Amino acid sequence: MHKGKLKKWKDERGFGFIKSEDGNEEVFLHISELKNSTRRPQVGDTIYYHVVAENDKLRACNASILGVSNKPSSLSKSLSESVPSGRIKKYPFPKLEALLLSILPITGSLHCSWITSNPIPLVLYPIMSLLTFFLYAEDKSRAKRGDWRISENMLHLCELTGGWWGGFIAQKRLRHKNIKSSYQIAFWTIVTLHMAFWVGWLYFAIY
Repeated sequence: MHKGKLKKWKDERGFGFIKSEDGNEEVFLHISELKNSTRRPQVGDTIYYHVVAENDKLRACNASILGVSNKPSSLSKSLSESVPSGRIKKYPFPKLEALLLSILPITGSLHCSWITSNPIPLVLYPIMSLLTFFLYAEDKSRAKRGDWRISENMLHLCELTGGWWGGFIAQKRLRHKNIKSSYQIAFWTIVTLHMAFWVGWLYFAIY
């Protein structure tokens, strides 16, 4: 059993590198080797692990995080095994919040389509919202399996192009990306931009 500090961690990809306590070599760590951990690793964690060599590189296996309790193998499945997206736990639908957020975009889109005879805004919002919700669900499923994640930039791009409403529903229904502060700042900036656009559109249309 070896001991070291987690020096690098890419949570979206589910891997990082441990600096061994008794040497300078870096040891590769994949999330699937923390099978019974109750949380995902963070930079600075002390990791206990066994070492195997693959292609002249060191890889950690049967790892655990110092100070983090373990659970039975059922938790292991949520971290490293395939979990169908349909089995992701869903929370109550945020009816009131979703309705309030949709009033201005729907009103603006209807007015824009009426004035310009261009239905794109009315079509774009539901299509991109469905796509964004699917990407959230897929990203959470990949996180549970420890697979390669969908980048935050991709999620934000979908939100910016009209899928932010679906992103909001996914955050509430799937409890995904709803805690990370940096992500929330970017998300609500996108929502504010959309709201500001429609406020400006409707204001100048009236006056």
